[in-house]
Amino acid sequence: MDVNSGPLPGTDAEALLASVASLLRAKGERMTTPRRAVLTALAHTSGHLTMDEVGAAVADIAPQVHRASVYRTLVALSDLGVVQHVHLGHGATAYHLTGSEGPHLHAQCRRCGRIQDLPTDLLSEVARRMGTVHDFELDATHVALSGLCADCTTADRSELLENHGHPSHIATHLH
Repeated sequence: MDVNSGPLPGTDAEALLASVASLLRAKGERMTTPRRAVLTALAHTSGHLTMDEVGAAVADIAPQVHRASVYRTLVALSDLGVVQHVHLGHGATAYHLTGSEGPHLHAQCRRCGRIQDLPTDLLSEVARRMGTVHDFELDATHVALSGLCADCTTADRSELLENHGHPSHIATHLH
């Protein structure tokens, strides 16, 4: 996935833990060891992590936390609105902290797999139209849009120029 080590910019792990502990207490729940470990792992890794990647990071922090507890914790923190999960191509799911902006849209490059965050309002008109015309409420934050990132698009164009010569032929080969 799209993973970088180091603290997530703008994320103070202790402040995050205190904030989530407060949310949990308001719901009559408590900050457990698995919740603390998952939040700490996510706060110290920027990017979008698979369940296996979160599990590995949690194992480094709290080896006693079982993999099933990590999964249940990710679900609980998603329900709480602290963690966002997004379904990627080929069945994978990625997790990350929602941050102050809340849930947002994602795009995934179908060639290199890079995940890019997108503004929530990008598909607002599409969502409105689906509601009006099709009586369907769209949750576009739940899945990633698929396409080619800028780097892969540039590589495709360069490859086409090498293989087909004249730039006027490129448009017929790109989809």
